[in-house]
Amino acid sequence: MHPSGMLRIDELTPEERAVYNTLKRERLPEHVAIIMDGNGRWAGHRSLKRFLGHQQGAKSVQLVTETASRIGLPWLTLYAFSLENNLRRPKAEVNFLMRLLKTYLENNVQRMNDNNVRIRYIGRVHELPREVQDKMQWAQEETARNTGTTLTLALNYGARSEMVDACRALAREMQQKHIAPDRITEEDLHRHLYTAQMPDPDLLIRTSGEMRISNFLLWQIAYTEIYVTERLWPDFRGIHLLEAIAAFQRRERRYGGLSDSVGEVEEDPERIKIAAS
Repeated sequence: MHPSGMLRIDELTPEERAVYNTLKRERLPEHVAIIMDGNGRWAGHRSLKRFLGHQQGAKSVQLVTETASRIGLPWLTLYAFSLENNLRRPKAEVNFLMRLLKTYLENNVQRMNDNNVRIRYIGRVHELPREVQDKMQWAQEETARNTGTTLTLALNYGARSEMVDACRALAREMQQKHIAPDRITEEDLHRHLYTAQMPDPDLLIRTSGEMRISNFLLWQIAYTEIYVTERLWPDFRGIHLLEAIAAFQRRERRYGGLSDSVGEVEEDPERIKIAAS
């Protein structure tokens, strides 16, 4: 069991429970990140306005988060609004997404508390409208004492901008502490990332079938397992999170090492003759 509060397996649906029972509890991921994609296509397939797809997507956020909390998943990070979304989407759509975020927080903080979920954010959130920032801060404070799943929303987020911000912060630290460039380590840069207090994701899920990372957690997913589903985000539910975890558990994570199935390793590589090409 992960140290994230009491498990509430009895609250899973029968379908979710059936998938959960196939999982090895000792191999549950510690951190799952999701690229939530397909809201617009979901609406388009139904001849609906895009904003209705975003509304349905917000419902999926809460349902998936509640399933995560019931199985004791410590960290869940959702790519909610990218820096590119903010710069390239129509202003009317961006304004609607900001209103939707405020409404989501207002309507779901009590459900987060009921499910022992605390909410946090990563990204250049200081660039969001002041009233949105105020509501975000309120929700974070209201859920701060919860000890279960940490739901992190990536808002106005881009991985490249995160690394630029981290490098700027590290450069200031180097200047203040007179640190030589050749003394910099990966850990020094990691300390200045938005995610410094979080473990790297074990599993990255992308909905809608797209085979792209989309500038999400580029530093953090170096050894993350990636799971892509054709399902659009508004149709994604807790059972699909559990199915992704089941697929994750069928994989062998090697972190650059060797699998048990790659054959014998020569104990003395110097004895191996290299054939001329």
